[in-house]
Amino acid sequence: MKAVILVGGQGTRMRPLTLKTPKPLLPIANVAFIVRQIQWLAKYGVDEVTLSLGYLPDEFETYFKSNPIPGVNIDYAIEKEALGTAGAIKFALGSTDEDILVCNGDVFTDLDIGYLLDFHHSRDSIATIALTYVEDPSAFGVVPTHEDGKVIAFVEKPPLETAPSHWINAGIYVLTPEFIDLIPAGVNSSIEREIFPRALEASSMYALESDSYWLDIGTPIQYLRAHSDFLDKVNGYLDTENLKEVIPGLYSNGNVQIGNSVIVKSASIVGAGSIIGDGCVLEACSLGERCIVEDNVEIINSVVFSGTKLGHSSRIESSIIGNSCDLGNNVTLCELSLVGDHKKIDPQTSLKGERLSSVV
Repeated sequence: MKAVILVGGQGTRMRPLTLKTPKPLLPIANVAFIVRQIQWLAKYGVDEVTLSLGYLPDEFETYFKSNPIPGVNIDYAIEKEALGTAGAIKFALGSTDEDILVCNGDVFTDLDIGYLLDFHHSRDSIATIALTYVEDPSAFGVVPTHEDGKVIAFVEKPPLETAPSHWINAGIYVLTPEFIDLIPAGVNSSIEREIFPRALEASSMYALESDSYWLDIGTPIQYLRAHSDFLDKVNGYLDTENLKEVIPGLYSNGNVQIGNSVIVKSASIVGAGSIIGDGCVLEACSLGERCIVEDNVEIINSVVFSGTKLGHSSRIESSIIGNSCDLGNNVTLCELSLVGDHKKIDPQTSLKGERLSSVV
């Protein structure tokens, strides 16, 4: 089966981490998120993936040239100008004679695609949408349905008090050739605001409510939550991720050097070739490969990309640090501070909720 993944966005909410790296190539527990997404699709028989690209397309091609995914052919549809979510699908496919799976490039989920396909095929549906439940649907597209899943309407970002449902568009669709024909070629158009309502007027659409894990990783707080959720279930990933427990609670994919009196308060990951100094405290954190963490550093609910050095007695909490950064001694980062690649931070610096980038 073929899938299209929409990964053309600029990832502005994650800057400066996305200034030179597209958001889907940012790591989740040291594996590029787009790889996790394609591997999830491949479990259900997807063997062809088209990446719909707009922002930094060469980065994807370079990455997958060096990191192919066995059993999956990956090709690229590169937009010269933004075409919107529907226009991007049309551009990626042209026309098709088979049903197509489409998903947004920032959805982290374990949805059973096989069940979604079975549901789709059991209905006379021009398009089938996966739905997920949220407490506050006011920032999402709400999709009220009949008991059999037949779509009643599409309601974009309703106020909480007037929302007709708490079941929202999960950004995962099965689209028929007839649906694809409704999308105008070469025109910027929205699948959520334009084409879905148009298709509902012309035919029947269905939606499947799912209680599967689902997360939009597009913001720093959600990106950190994705790591926290992964680490909560890390024992279930040991074989597939090639992870081993190097000391109680700390997992790695290779050889690491661990100092004396290191305390691991909750499950954490450290990449191969990294060094953790004496007296460090690790709690729900993910460190990339070849990191150097000097003595008495505390890292809590944070992500540190590969090749970064943390000076002694520093404290990193609820923050994200890019590749190959150099933090001096006694640095404090907290409250969703983001540090871009190759940034050097002077000793004694304290940052709360700030974003720093470096020109390299």
